[in-house]
Amino acid sequence: MSTPLALDHTFDDRYGILTDVAPGIRRVLAPNPGPFTFNGTATHIVGRGRVAVIDPGPNDDRHLNALLAALKGETVSHIFLTHTHRDHSGGLQALAEATGAMVAGCRPLSLSSYSAANTGTVEAGHEPTYQPDHVLSDGESVRGQDWSIMAIATPGHASNHLAFALDGTGILFPGDHVMGWSTTVIAPPDGSLSDYMRSMDRLLARDDRLFLPAHGAPVTAPRRLMRALKSHRRTREGSIRARLAAGDRTIAQIVEATYPGLDPRLKRAAGLSVLAHLIDLVDRGLVISDSAPHLDGLFEPA
Repeated sequence: MSTPLALDHTFDDRYGILTDVAPGIRRVLAPNPGPFTFNGTATHIVGRGRVAVIDPGPNDDRHLNALLAALKGETVSHIFLTHTHRDHSGGLQALAEATGAMVAGCRPLSLSSYSAANTGTVEAGHEPTYQPDHVLSDGESVRGQDWSIMAIATPGHASNHLAFALDGTGILFPGDHVMGWSTTVIAPPDGSLSDYMRSMDRLLARDDRLFLPAHGAPVTAPRRLMRALKSHRRTREGSIRARLAAGDRTIAQIVEATYPGLDPRLKRAAGLSVLAHLIDLVDRGLVISDSAPHLDGLFEPA
């Protein structure tokens, strides 16, 4: 029996205010609300005294100043980055320069990859200037004064996406991979549905009790949510295959039929989501495309 997907839109926080969210973890919300960021990007601060910052947020002086004010009297030893979308990484350089912290996180995309990835994205795009002091490997831990953070490779939303586990606590920072307010945008060519589903299985195999995503409220029942998100994707796949069986051949036709009443601002995202499913279906031999799958391609059942 599938797990129903119940989204949580109750999160409400004030911008620039330091908020305790869990023992030893605080949050400052960036003022960048939008259809893909919800209330804004949450920058998390781990520890006391000598701290780690996870996802510095957008390039916005208001957010930078709020972070520096919140961290007054403390030392930022490390800045961690889940992925290079600008709503997470745009403020990285300024915060690193202001604090002298070591930057550890996801791998940069190659220069050729940035152009392709930013063509497909519907969000803020990737930050091409990102160059960390240390690229974290899957399973690698970094130890601070009173914390230890482990990187978990979770490609899908972005090819270089990492989640971070706060060792010994059952707390995970899933970035944009799992959020309670919305399903995750998967925008080819950098986003991949097959990668996303494999990453979801990796997180389901863990036993974390609390997720602190980069957008929206803390997730207190992460396993239930992840099962529901997987079920949602399978249902969406079934709808797409049904539309192809009914004679639809273009992504525009499928979006029109499967997303009734869609906010016009989200139509491109919906199209890219359908494309991600179709790429996966073509790879599995269940759908035929007239060429390498793309937004304007033609598709039919195999």
